[in-house]
Amino acid sequence: MKVYFAGSIRGGRADADLYRRIISYIQKTDVVLTEHVGDLSLSKLEDAPNRDQAIYAQDTAWLRESDVVIAECTTPSLGVGYEMAYAERFGKPVHIFYDTRRTVLSGMLTGDPYFHIHPYSDESQIYPVIDGILKIH
Repeated sequence: MKVYFAGSIRGGRADADLYRRIISYIQKTDVVLTEHVGDLSLSKLEDAPNRDQAIYAQDTAWLRESDVVIAECTTPSLGVGYEMAYAERFGKPVHIFYDTRRTVLSGMLTGDPYFHIHPYSDESQIYPVIDGILKIH
Protein backbone atom coordinates (compact mmCIF):
# COMPACT_ATOMS: atom_id res chain seq x y z
CA MET A 1 0.00 0.00 0.00
CA LYS A 2 1.15 3.54 -0.73
CA VAL A 3 0.75 5.91 2.22
CA TYR A 4 0.89 9.70 2.01
CA PHE A 5 2.03 10.82 5.46
CA ALA A 6 1.23 14.45 6.21
CA GLY A 7 2.84 16.48 8.99
CA SER A 8 3.79 20.07 9.53
CA ILE A 9 6.90 21.45 7.85
CA ARG A 10 6.60 25.22 7.50
CA GLY A 11 3.97 25.36 10.25
CA GLY A 12 6.58 24.16 12.74
CA ARG A 13 8.81 21.14 13.26
CA ALA A 14 8.06 20.45 16.94
CA ASP A 15 6.72 16.99 16.09
CA ALA A 16 9.34 15.98 13.51
CA ASP A 17 10.71 13.20 15.70
CA LEU A 18 7.21 11.79 16.17
CA TYR A 19 6.68 11.92 12.39
CA ARG A 20 9.94 9.99 11.91
CA ARG A 21 8.81 7.28 14.33
CA ILE A 22 5.38 6.95 12.72
CA ILE A 23 6.88 6.83 9.21
CA SER A 24 9.40 4.17 10.29
CA TYR A 25 6.58 2.13 11.78
CA ILE A 26 4.50 2.31 8.58
CA GLN A 27 7.54 1.44 6.45
CA LYS A 28 7.82 -1.94 8.16
CA THR A 29 4.90 -3.11 6.00
CA ASP A 30 4.02 -0.39 3.50
CA VAL A 31 5.48 2.36 1.30
CA VAL A 32 5.52 5.94 2.59
CA LEU A 33 5.64 8.32 -0.37
CA THR A 34 6.50 11.29 1.84
CA GLU A 35 9.21 9.91 4.11
CA HIS A 36 11.02 13.28 3.98
CA VAL A 37 8.40 14.71 6.38
CA GLY A 38 10.14 12.78 9.15
CA ASP A 39 13.63 14.02 8.23
CA LEU A 40 14.92 15.68 11.39
CA SER A 41 17.30 17.89 9.39
CA LEU A 42 14.43 19.35 7.33
CA SER A 43 13.94 22.97 8.32
CA LYS A 44 10.63 24.78 8.09
CA LEU A 45 12.50 27.48 6.13
CA GLU A 46 14.51 25.10 3.96
CA ASP A 47 12.18 25.22 0.98
CA ALA A 48 12.92 28.39 -1.00
CA PRO A 49 9.97 30.18 -2.63
CA ASN A 50 11.28 29.37 -6.11
CA ARG A 51 10.73 25.68 -5.30
CA ASP A 52 7.11 26.06 -4.26
CA GLN A 53 5.64 25.10 -7.65
CA ALA A 54 7.77 21.95 -7.73
CA ILE A 55 6.71 21.09 -4.17
CA TYR A 56 3.04 21.53 -5.10
CA ALA A 57 3.40 19.41 -8.26
CA GLN A 58 5.21 16.59 -6.44
CA ASP A 59 2.98 16.53 -3.38
CA THR A 60 -0.26 16.55 -5.38
CA ALA A 61 1.10 13.77 -7.62
CA TRP A 62 1.92 11.71 -4.52
CA LEU A 63 -1.56 12.38 -3.12
CA ARG A 64 -3.18 11.11 -6.33
CA GLU A 65 -0.89 8.05 -6.30
CA SER A 66 -1.52 7.19 -2.64
CA ASP A 67 -3.96 4.63 -1.35
CA VAL A 68 -4.48 6.36 1.99
CA VAL A 69 -3.49 9.58 3.78
CA ILE A 70 -2.32 9.49 7.38
CA ALA A 71 -1.95 12.96 8.88
CA GLU A 72 -0.54 13.95 12.27
CA CYS A 73 -2.19 17.29 13.00
CA THR A 74 -1.09 18.25 16.49
CA THR A 75 1.04 21.08 15.06
CA PRO A 76 -1.34 23.13 12.89
CA SER A 77 -0.30 23.51 9.26
CA LEU A 78 -2.03 25.22 6.35
CA GLY A 79 -0.30 22.84 3.96
CA VAL A 80 -1.50 19.73 5.77
CA GLY A 81 -5.04 21.12 5.78
CA TYR A 82 -4.82 21.67 2.03
CA GLU A 83 -3.43 18.16 1.50
CA MET A 84 -6.34 16.61 3.38
CA ALA A 85 -8.91 18.59 1.39
CA TYR A 86 -7.11 17.63 -1.83
CA ALA A 87 -7.19 13.97 -0.80
CA GLU A 88 -10.92 14.23 -0.07
CA ARG A 89 -11.48 15.71 -3.53
CA PHE A 90 -9.85 12.63 -5.08
CA GLY A 91 -11.61 10.15 -2.81
CA LYS A 92 -8.53 9.13 -0.83
CA PRO A 93 -9.24 7.90 2.71
CA VAL A 94 -7.89 10.39 5.26
CA HIS A 95 -6.98 9.45 8.83
CA ILE A 96 -6.17 12.32 11.18
CA PHE A 97 -4.24 11.90 14.43
CA TYR A 98 -3.80 14.59 17.07
CA ASP A 99 -2.62 14.78 20.66
CA THR A 100 -5.54 15.92 22.82
CA ARG A 101 -3.14 17.16 25.51
CA ARG A 102 -1.65 19.73 23.14
CA THR A 103 -4.29 20.88 20.69
CA VAL A 104 -7.95 21.16 19.83
CA LEU A 105 -8.59 20.06 16.27
CA SER A 106 -10.35 22.49 13.93
CA GLY A 107 -14.11 22.12 13.51
CA MET A 108 -13.49 22.09 9.75
CA LEU A 109 -11.88 18.69 10.27
CA THR A 110 -13.97 17.23 13.10
CA GLY A 111 -17.16 18.46 11.45
CA ASP A 112 -16.42 16.80 8.11
CA PRO A 113 -17.77 13.23 8.23
CA TYR A 114 -15.37 12.24 5.44
CA PHE A 115 -12.36 12.34 7.76
CA HIS A 116 -11.50 9.56 10.21
CA ILE A 117 -10.41 11.33 13.40
CA HIS A 118 -8.10 9.54 15.86
CA PRO A 119 -7.44 11.54 19.06
CA TYR A 120 -4.74 10.22 21.34
CA SER A 121 -3.11 11.18 24.62
CA ASP A 122 -0.11 8.86 24.41
CA GLU A 123 1.97 7.94 21.38
CA SER A 124 1.48 4.23 22.06
CA GLN A 125 -2.19 4.65 21.13
CA ILE A 126 -1.27 5.58 17.54
CA TYR A 127 0.27 2.32 16.34
CA PRO A 128 -2.62 -0.12 16.88
CA VAL A 129 -4.87 2.31 14.99
CA ILE A 130 -2.36 2.49 12.12
CA ASP A 131 -2.32 -1.32 12.02
CA GLY A 132 -6.08 -1.29 11.55
CA ILE A 133 -5.93 1.41 8.87
CA LEU A 134 -3.33 -0.44 6.84
CA LYS A 135 -5.32 -3.69 7.01
CA ILE A 136 -8.51 -1.94 5.84
CA HIS A 137 -7.07 -0.16 2.83
